[in-house]
Amino acid sequence: MSETLEPALPDHLDEQTERLMHKVCDRELTVATAESCTGGMLAALLTDIEGAGHGFDRGFVTYTKQAKTDLLGIEPHLLDNNDAVSDVVARAMAEGALRRSSADIAIAVTGFAGPAGPGKEEGLVHIALARRHGATTHREEHFGAKVRGAIRVQSLKAMLEMLERAAEQ
Repeated sequence: MSETLEPALPDHLDEQTERLMHKVCDRELTVATAESCTGGMLAALLTDIEGAGHGFDRGFVTYTKQAKTDLLGIEPHLLDNNDAVSDVVARAMAEGALRRSSADIAIAVTGFAGPAGPGKEEGLVHIALARRHGATTHREEHFGAKVRGAIRVQSLKAMLEMLERAAEQ
């Protein structure tokens, strides 16, 4: 099996996701995702909860700069003037997902889930959460040099925590 899928998703992520989606649905909220380094894994988790489909609006997998521009409406100059893995880009992704959806809450992730290249930090992840009629929040994580799957799982856990707090507000 490929290293990118190891480790398997831990059971606590399923439980955390189920708890989150029930909160989202109980409060009649909807969620959108904009994912780069997790490649749609969060959207897959959120849509796997039986009876909670009405809490998920849509997901964007925007791995390239062009996808971020085309799907999320991020201005090319913002991407040209900032590192793709940055606070600025994560916030723009979350806000773009909110604008391009009918969701109440949008969460975005961009990061280095593998070797990052010269001068780049492997395991650096930026997550942003945007709310309709609210402020955009940001979280920076330093997961360290691990296999891709481990960084992606840790990113999912952090995103679920942010979503859960937002759903409680």
